[in-house]
Amino acid sequence: MKETALEPAAPVTHGQKLRRSEWVRDVIRDKWLYYMLLPGVAYFLIFKYVPMYGIVMAFQDYKPHLGYAHSPWVGLKHFQRFFSEPQFWLLFRNTVVLAIYNLIFFFPLPIVLALMLNEVRKERFKRFVQTLVYIPHFVSWVVVVGIFYMLLTTENGILNELLFQLTGHKIAFLMEPEWFRTMIVSQSIWKEVGWGTIIFLAALSGVDMQLYEAARMDGAGRWRQLWHITLPAISSTIVILLILRLGNFLDAGFEHIFLMLTPTNREVGEVFDTYVYMKGLSQGQYSYSAAVGLFKSLVGLILVLGSNWMAKKFGQEGVY
Repeated sequence: MKETALEPAAPVTHGQKLRRSEWVRDVIRDKWLYYMLLPGVAYFLIFKYVPMYGIVMAFQDYKPHLGYAHSPWVGLKHFQRFFSEPQFWLLFRNTVVLAIYNLIFFFPLPIVLALMLNEVRKERFKRFVQTLVYIPHFVSWVVVVGIFYMLLTTENGILNELLFQLTGHKIAFLMEPEWFRTMIVSQSIWKEVGWGTIIFLAALSGVDMQLYEAARMDGAGRWRQLWHITLPAISSTIVILLILRLGNFLDAGFEHIFLMLTPTNREVGEVFDTYVYMKGLSQGQYSYSAAVGLFKSLVGLILVLGSNWMAKKFGQEGVY
């Protein structure tokens, strides 16, 4: 059999050497910017990428005293169990319904609020309103749920007392299942809608003011300027945030849901996040809960890839 000689490696061209030296020079010139980047890179490496090794737990019968290396492999056993559980479709329905509610009612509101704030011409009033709507973001979910309990409880709750004065009866908002999703979405809106306007206000600040002047000279009113200039200018930002939002489609928010759950609303309130907590931390079924978490992540990945592909099909930039 005829032996073939190994081909020599291609020599480094002068252009490649020049580009490499330019890159090194740019790094040295902007070294302080790269130093500022290090904490963010370290955060993602330590808390996002390194823990991904734990995914192997989903395919093992993990035992803490054996570790990843010696725990027996079981393949897709935990996934098969999860999909055959009677609770699977209940969890899937509750999680998807809450996600759709948040997508329909919560996602557009920061855009609307940013557009409204962008129309305010008095800077002092604008800053005051921005500060007012930002503050709830820094309030913990424990405090938010506590406030709603004080407002809605049937025992001396302010809104229920007012309702009793007007109609002669009270509503058990915190106990009746039909009110659970409404309260979850309304709490999310109150807490996060103001914070969500920051990116859209930043995008609006980059719109060329000459476009508005030209539109006014052509006789365009506020609504036409909004439709033909403002919204197209921030459309790429809206699409990117929507894609990222879909990546967390099945993340209903453990702390928020867990604090609002009661025995009477569990039928509509139990979601994947609370199920993972119950199985993983309360009952010690680590491998099974890891399989549930991996399923959520795969669904999010598929939604991101699909929505990014659709965005490019419609002429948007997408995430990548």
